[in-house]
Amino acid sequence: MTPMTRYTWPAMTAHWTIAALILVALPLGWYMHDLPLSPTKLRLFSYHKWIGVTVLLLFVPRLLIRLRYPPPAPLPAPAWQRRMAALTHGILYLLMAAVPLSGWLMSSAKGFPVVYLGVLPLPDLVSKDSALGDWLKAAHETLSFALLGLILLHVAAALKHQLIERDGTLWRMLPLGKLRRAQAGKAQFRRK
Repeated sequence: MTPMTRYTWPAMTAHWTIAALILVALPLGWYMHDLPLSPTKLRLFSYHKWIGVTVLLLFVPRLLIRLRYPPPAPLPAPAWQRRMAALTHGILYLLMAAVPLSGWLMSSAKGFPVVYLGVLPLPDLVSKDSALGDWLKAAHETLSFALLGLILLHVAAALKHQLIERDGTLWRMLPLGKLRRAQAGKAQFRRK
C-alpha cells in the first residue's frame, strides 16, 4: 500500500473554509476598528463576530479531522524545515481558537453581547469589566497580528515549495491539484 500523498477531502475542505473565513475576518476587523460609531460599524462588528464564532465552531471538527485523517507524510526536506512546519502548524491551530475566543471574551467584558447570526444569543464568558475589556482588546489585536504573521509565513513557505522547490507540497492541499503533479514534484525533488 502506498502512503497517502495528498490531504483528504475533509482536510482540504476544513483548511480552505477556515482560511477563507479568517481572510475575511482579519481585514474586516482592521477596517471597522477606526470607523465612527454608526449603524454600519455596528453591522460590521456583528459580521466580524459571526465569522469569529464560525471559525471557533469549525475549529473542533477541523481538529478532529486532523486527528482522524493524519496529513500525508512530509516530503523530503531538511529536518529544521520539518520542525518549523510542525511548529507553525501547531501555533496556527492554537491561534485559530485563541483569536475568536479572545474576541468573544472582549465583547463579554465590554458588555456587548454576541448574537450569532443575529438570532442566537451566546452567553457572556466573563462579567462586564472595563479594565479587563481593554486588556482583552489588546490581547485580541496582538493575537490577530500574530495570526496574520503566521499566515504570511505559511503562504510564503507554500509558494517557496511550489515555485522554487517544485516538490508538490502545495498541490497536496489544493482540491483541484493533480495528483500526478504532486507525484512528479516528489520524484523531481528526489533526483536533486
